[in-house]
Amino acid sequence: MTDESETDDLREIPASAPSLPPSLAATLAGREWHRNLVGEAGAIVHRVQRDGAPDLYLKHGDGAAAAAIVDEFSRLRWLTGRWPVPAIAHFEATGGTAWLLTQAVPGRTAYEWLEQAPDRAPAIVASIGRCLRRLHALPVETCPFNANHRLQLDLARQRLEAGLIDADDFDDARQGWTPEQVWAALGDLLPLPEDPVVSHGDFSLDNLLMSADGEVVGVIDLGRVGVADRYRDLAILANCLDEFGPSLSGIFFEAYGIATPDARKLEFHLLLDECF
Repeated sequence: MTDESETDDLREIPASAPSLPPSLAATLAGREWHRNLVGEAGAIVHRVQRDGAPDLYLKHGDGAAAAAIVDEFSRLRWLTGRWPVPAIAHFEATGGTAWLLTQAVPGRTAYEWLEQAPDRAPAIVASIGRCLRRLHALPVETCPFNANHRLQLDLARQRLEAGLIDADDFDDARQGWTPEQVWAALGDLLPLPEDPVVSHGDFSLDNLLMSADGEVVGVIDLGRVGVADRYRDLAILANCLDEFGPSLSGIFFEAYGIATPDARKLEFHLLLDECF
């Protein structure tokens, strides 16, 4: 048995197969199962492995998690051919449960590369900046999903009123804050003009898969994709980079094409992200 303290630094643990719908049971029979521990956000994620076959990832859940998986499937399907995203192997949503099976993208996460190859950090971060610039260059009029900050603020207020904002999960800069304080700080930054782009919505280091030569080969966790201000993605990634040194965010912004980041927008989108 794995001690709980030992799982803190693990990204996955061995697992048994869940109860599967018939459409998936035969496809996934005889494979080894590993429970993913990174960024599940309500859904359950497994890596499914068999010798001589490509790895697969299965994301499943019910209730709100099922709705999020349906959102991710529709966005993944739209992004296919437009941006480096995993190939869909199977999807179904029945009886209040959703199942999304995708092909694994070869490579390691950007977080793992920065952790294991710190000497390569500038090149890794520059590659991430270029990858995000490609997403933000997609024509917004072609994207059917809306994620502007007015809509996000409405959702944040609903979560606040329902008591769903987890203050224990706030970033270090806001440890000790209440959800009400975050909401008030958001209001103090309004009004805020938007510069709409096709946005990922959770553009973090763990959601970027990179090859050994330092290129982004796949982006995952796509359920929040939609047209929003470009700083929605810029803020999250820059905040992630702070863990690895103060100079990396500057390299990221330069590769993306911004000389002087908008501090007000960065703060707004970090506060907004605390609500989800």
